Amino acid sequence: MSRRVESFYDNHAMDEWHRMDRHPMEFRTTLRAMKEFIPPNSRILDIGGGPGRYSIELAKAGHRVILLDLSSRNIELAREKAREFGVQIVEFVHGNALDLSRFADASFDAVLLMGPLYHLTDPADRDLAIREALRVLAPGGVFFASFIIRYAVYIDMLKRDPGEITYLAQAYEKLMETGVHIPTEKNPGFTDAYFIHPTEIEPLMAGRGLTTLRLAVAEGLIAPVEAAVNALPEEAFELWVEVCYRLGTDPCIWGAGEHMLYVGRKTQAGKNGGRL
Repeated sequence: MSRRVESFYDNHAMDEWHRMDRHPMEFRTTLRAMKEFIPPNSRILDIGGGPGRYSIELAKAGHRVILLDLSSRNIELAREKAREFGVQIVEFVHGNALDLSRFADASFDAVLLMGPLYHLTDPADRDLAIREALRVLAPGGVFFASFIIRYAVYIDMLKRDPGEITYLAQAYEKLMETGVHIPTEKNPGFTDAYFIHPTEIEPLMAGRGLTTLRLAVAEGLIAPVEAAVNALPEEAFELWVEVCYRLGTDPCIWGAGEHMLYVGRKTQAGKNGGRL
């Protein structure tokens, strides 16, 4: 994984912590899926767990969590936040999603790969990250993977400044073809990233010994009007969480969001996470 990605998160760790405050629908629907599918008192590996938003919530729920991240600053902040919230994270690991050799096969009840797949622009690296995650997942365990949707770049532009289309149209046209973003002087934006087409996810997970439990857009229907929904009273926001979680599995709305979540259960046959 690019040193540029590591540097980006070293320089934006606190911003990444607050990202879930700015995008609570993504956070809430993802936590709801975790609550639904992760058994009590699970051993969990959070690969690319950043500053620990999900790790901390899972530790609060009584799970035994190891957080691994590429960014040393993310790890430092995760330690600080775990202390602040009074939760015990089993271990903090500065590491890479492409090399989980420190962990034995089948050693976790749940594995989260929620972040690394955003930044692996090489298909071989995406395959390796998934294989490594599934290798350390026990048979019967639950696998979570998150993705940034290709159309997210346009949704983000529409929310921030639709006028950017005048100088980013050509770059985004190319991104629509390849899904790959590499920062340039004209379009610094995000760091190295891969924006997946929603129809790529099921083929990517096929043949790996997984039974799909859920495939959904995290923001449901609200991504383009997120700010208005976030400003609602709590009772109204909760109703939108229900709507977005329920409708998020409908393929008709996948392209309207910014992130997708895959949840699968590892079968006995899926011993190493490779293609069967």
